Amino acid sequence: MKKTLLPLALFSSLLLADGYEIYKNNCASCHIEMISKEEVLNNLDKMKAPPMVEVSNQIRSNIIIKDDDEDVHKHLFVLFVKDYIQNPELSKSMCHPGALERFDVMPSLKAKLTEQEAQEVATWLYERYEGVSFR
Repeated sequence: MKKTLLPLALFSSLLLADGYEIYKNNCASCHIEMISKEEVLNNLDKMKAPPMVEVSNQIRSNIIIKDDDEDVHKHLFVLFVKDYIQNPELSKSMCHPGALERFDVMPSLKAKLTEQEAQEVATWLYERYEGVSFR
């Protein structure tokens, strides 16, 4: 039997698709995928949590590594997100203090997501907002 391997780009896009589905099914009810700062200010009273674009930006800016290696940065980002969504604590939060005051710490998704699902949504979160600013 001949084995076929998926090209890396196709495999990566499949993971992103799965990560997006996991986001839609478990995170989107609280975290808006994309919204501008102006829209946030106009809709703050209706929001349950910070928008994902801002979550990603805050985590990215708080993970600082000496050698600026993108692979290491992504790995640390994914590890942090996987841990935080399953074991959220105020002491670990990288949210803006105003967001924490407004929304508090998120509930744990430990019972809702498998380790693989947490990995996929964390990878999606990193790659979805790569180069995207919250404006």
